[in-house]
Amino acid sequence: MTRFALTLEFDGTRFMGLQRQAHGPSVQQAVEEAVERVTGEQVTLHAAGRTDAGVHALAMRVHVDVAKPITPFRLMEALNFHLKPDPVAVLACEAKPEDWHARFSCVGREYLYRIANRRAPLTLDINRAWQVPQPLDEAAMHRAAQALVGKHDFTTFRSTQCQAQSPVKTLDRLSVERVGEEVHVRAAARSFLHHQVRSMVGCLALVGMGRWREGQIGEALAARDRRALGYNAPPDGLYFTRALYPDD
Repeated sequence: MTRFALTLEFDGTRFMGLQRQAHGPSVQQAVEEAVERVTGEQVTLHAAGRTDAGVHALAMRVHVDVAKPITPFRLMEALNFHLKPDPVAVLACEAKPEDWHARFSCVGREYLYRIANRRAPLTLDINRAWQVPQPLDEAAMHRAAQALVGKHDFTTFRSTQCQAQSPVKTLDRLSVERVGEEVHVRAAARSFLHHQVRSMVGCLALVGMGRWREGQIGEALAARDRRALGYNAPPDGLYFTRALYPDD
């Protein structure tokens, strides 16, 4: 039995999320079925993180255990063939020790949120960015974001359906910068709560629009109450960008 670590890129628009769902297609189902077509084996995919419906990934790390003798390159090539036409690609594949785990060995996760800050309708990036037509003050957003960095109770920015045992998380980095017509929000932490990134982005956008004072971000955090949340940004602009491991 060989444990293979896969790096996945996917467009989450047509999926109900990464994890298997009873009510629609998932990335997990697509990859597991592709592995079965290649190896004849039913496997269980384990991922570094979960993504909601409509959320994308540039480099999601996952693993599967395969008994059939096959090289990482052959497995990657075969999976990419059998994943068609699903919008999922295997960017890298490597054999790992049996105690390596895509989720439990992961020591850091990073996300990017893309805001298309323009008035013209989206064409190429529809479903891949959140369009905000009002001008955004990205500098004010970045200053406000720093109130969220560090160890805090993130109840305000946590989905009511979140299954995490504690709302306390340590946010290592939260930055906001303008890239042409886009405003990019980047977040890094060991782990995140359900909807945490989208909730933080939604409130930061209110700051950028001038509808919230910069200090209201810290006030919302201190409230530790979901009712203090200003806005939960849509999934379209959210990308899982990186999973960090001790052996990287």
